[in-house]
Amino acid sequence: MSDTRVKRLADILVDYSTQVKKGDVVIIDFSGTRPLPLVKEIYRKCLERGAKYVEYNFSEEGLVKTFYDVAGERQLLYFPKHRLDAMKKATVYIGINGTENVQNYANVELPKMVKREKVLRPIVNRRVDFTRWVITRYPTNGLAQDAKMSLEEFEDFYFGACNINWPDFSKKITYLWKLVGKAKDVRIKSSDTDLRFSIEGIAAVKSEGLRNMPDGEVFTAPVKNSVQGHIAYNTPSLYHGKEFNGVRLEFKDGKIIKAMCTGGSNSELNKIFDSDKGARYVGEFAFGLNKNIKQPIKNILFDEKIIGSMHFTPGQAYKVADNGNRSSIHWDLVKILRGDGEVYLDGKLIQKDGKFVVKELKALN
Repeated sequence: MSDTRVKRLADILVDYSTQVKKGDVVIIDFSGTRPLPLVKEIYRKCLERGAKYVEYNFSEEGLVKTFYDVAGERQLLYFPKHRLDAMKKATVYIGINGTENVQNYANVELPKMVKREKVLRPIVNRRVDFTRWVITRYPTNGLAQDAKMSLEEFEDFYFGACNINWPDFSKKITYLWKLVGKAKDVRIKSSDTDLRFSIEGIAAVKSEGLRNMPDGEVFTAPVKNSVQGHIAYNTPSLYHGKEFNGVRLEFKDGKIIKAMCTGGSNSELNKIFDSDKGARYVGEFAFGLNKNIKQPIKNILFDEKIIGSMHFTPGQAYKVADNGNRSSIHWDLVKILRGDGEVYLDGKLIQKDGKFVVKELKALN
């Protein structure tokens, strides 16, 4: 028996998130075989909506690891222009990750992965800037194990976080979006955290189910050179298969001048921030707002949406909220503020201990 929740999610991704219509060229990228039920529903719906071409590309984590284990310098630096050409023709992109082993790349040399990521960045930029795109993860045993859930429990969690009324959610976060868009200065205070930065002149954006699934945030970016202070993140994070805990960053004039962690390798951590000149500057600041995501599961797509959290992201800025920073990385490091934290906009307290204190925002708690 088919799962009606899969059909509901396909409807959201095709009709709401990417608004597939007659004449569209659609690329569906998916990894692993677990997402096939969703891929089939999306493929069928795209054709029914009149897309003139729907391409589907399959990848498998074992093959990707083989590449990193075996590839030499010329292969790492080879730019697949045909993939960029295909992305230039696409109007819609839907990406579905079905990773089974979240530690698959734990022993891959990080510089190799960073180098390849730099090479492929123009393709990612083209997708982000010029297509109607959305990405999601699909429930697998690996993700369920990392979340300390059974597969059935994780499926309930996943569809609960994704299959919500996104137009209604969009209306509910409008006041916060406008508030952030008008603000000039931000201060965040919490245990071992005191950050100050400007967001003046940077657009605020509602993340309302259009680009990430699950979704649920309001984001902007700090003025590139304005960040001062320090932050201690309290959510574990995987980057290229390597886990980091207790990441602590110190900033001066926007730049990370000191980076360390209590779990993971400080050397590996700093290699990430030494990827390029933009990696030590911040490209995003956001409030997490998805009420159906309450605890971290070591998957950024979910963890950055945790209700009562914020993320402060070293690396590439989005062009819709652009502070000019460019980097091969975009690492959404998350700090949960529930029970410990204050956020001020232009000197006014708007959130305390992960709950909004402004009357017009209390419905988001």
